[in-house]
Amino acid sequence: MSNHHDVLLVGGGGAGLRAAIEIAETNSHLSIAVVSKVYPMRSHTVSAEGGAAGVIRDDDSLDEHAYDTISGGDWLCDQDSVEMFVEEAPRELLRLEHSGCPWSREPDGQIAVRAFGGMKNKRTWFAADKTGFHMLHTLFQTSLKYKSVVRYDEWFVTKLLVDDGRVYGVVAIELMSGRIEAITAGAVILCTGGCGRVFPFTTNANIKNGDGMSLAYRAGAPLADMEFIQYHPTGLPFTGILITEATRAEGGYLINKNGDRYLQDYGLGKPEPKPVLRSMELGPRDRLSQAFVKEVEKGHAVDTDFGPVVHLDLRHLGEELINRKLPFVRELCLKYENIDPVTELIPVRPVVHYMMGGVHTDMNGATSLAGLYAAGEVACVSINGANRLGSNSLSEILVFGARAGRAAAEYASSHTDTSTAVLAQAADERNRLQQRFTRKRSGERIADLRDEMQKTMEQSAGIYRSGESLSQAADTLHELQDRFASVTIEDDSRTFNTERISALELAYMLDVAETIVNSALRREESRGAHQRTDFPARDDKRYLAHTLIHREPDGSCRVEYLPVTITRWPPAERIYGT
Repeated sequence: MSNHHDVLLVGGGGAGLRAAIEIAETNSHLSIAVVSKVYPMRSHTVSAEGGAAGVIRDDDSLDEHAYDTISGGDWLCDQDSVEMFVEEAPRELLRLEHSGCPWSREPDGQIAVRAFGGMKNKRTWFAADKTGFHMLHTLFQTSLKYKSVVRYDEWFVTKLLVDDGRVYGVVAIELMSGRIEAITAGAVILCTGGCGRVFPFTTNANIKNGDGMSLAYRAGAPLADMEFIQYHPTGLPFTGILITEATRAEGGYLINKNGDRYLQDYGLGKPEPKPVLRSMELGPRDRLSQAFVKEVEKGHAVDTDFGPVVHLDLRHLGEELINRKLPFVRELCLKYENIDPVTELIPVRPVVHYMMGGVHTDMNGATSLAGLYAAGEVACVSINGANRLGSNSLSEILVFGARAGRAAAEYASSHTDTSTAVLAQAADERNRLQQRFTRKRSGERIADLRDEMQKTMEQSAGIYRSGESLSQAADTLHELQDRFASVTIEDDSRTFNTERISALELAYMLDVAETIVNSALRREESRGAHQRTDFPARDDKRYLAHTLIHREPDGSCRVEYLPVTITRWPPAERIYGT
């Protein structure tokens, strides 16, 4: 059995819903499928707190936003993509305003903006500290008015259907019933988000397993810049729950066990006089996370049962400001740490947060496979380079969700032919799933393999890496891939068989983990979030280039490099706090 749509989106979060809206408005006659393994309002966009970047104030400019993004990305950003992005971001945010997104306001009624790390001007739009929640609500409610949008809620995609270099749809499992179906389409857009669950300590929800990255990788599309993993400097120590950068934008301090602000020791400005934007706590995330490691090495961190921490101090901000601009932060601290930030220090430590790399695309979201597009964190355009600036990601899902939607709509409108060969592929995939992922009493446990993978990634591909640790990790991951072939499935039920889904997600994560480690092993320099202890300097001569990693037919990796697009800003030293 096969359902057919003109355009199929895998993922129902911010990028997927924005793409669906754009397709419906580009061509109202196209049938649009949104296939999501969770109900759309459960997508991870809902958990974004701080805001979305876009130039709106008279004392700011598009060039300044572009330069902050490029320098923050350690000159690995494609500058033509960045220039386009900063120009389109304000229009997308205003569009969301017109759709009902409740942006926070200044007393005179103008949209409020706050400072964010690595940006020297205030340009981050926000809705208190629940920005992603309100953005996703607005997009979801807007999508409901288009009758051409058909949702497959709680369907899990296991394969892209490809014939002669072109994508014709997917195979997916309906979680409620367990039935397996082909859903064919003229074009497919991947909007599945990131892959933080490859690591043990992350802000990412359990759904963030690199699904779309692995699907594209297995289908033959290269992944780009997978070595660049962003650690957010302020996660709660046990849960990994994010304490938003907005806390520091509003004036919060990071202090060590001696009660001292310490970021001035790492080239990030001075505490006195009052620091300028982009300095101290408003430095970029890679630098702040690296400074934490150095504080631990100096013995300046606080030891806890969940590892070393420093403290985030909001006490001087006062209860009124915290309740007005950071209410969710206070709620999280009270609920998960039994701490009230109005009167107490918040323990924090770096936590895996965002993937700069992803499926390699052009500015319209197109991949190397005809008919396949990607947008959002699953994709690498690249506007984020070696280190994403906070609040660019929520704007990114809007800008590139819209662009991918338009491009896919135009492609599907002119490519209406189908392929009978992919139906045979779908039958093969159904047989594989029924035979490979049904009851098997003996063998490797999913949890054991996942834990070993996560520990390997944390130890070998964390904030600091070395050739030796990465080489060992590559060997371990290869072994885990072999062991996965005998993974145990004890649940043979069809209804909501979460064990089978966990096994499929682990397969995706092992693919993604291998691409991260092999990409990092070959980049013999330190740039942004990729810090090699054996190659501590940035090397523009050899590595001012994107890593492209391909999957070979035997399952091995092949790495090549693509030059970074430089338009107006030649590589320079990253300077903060001046």
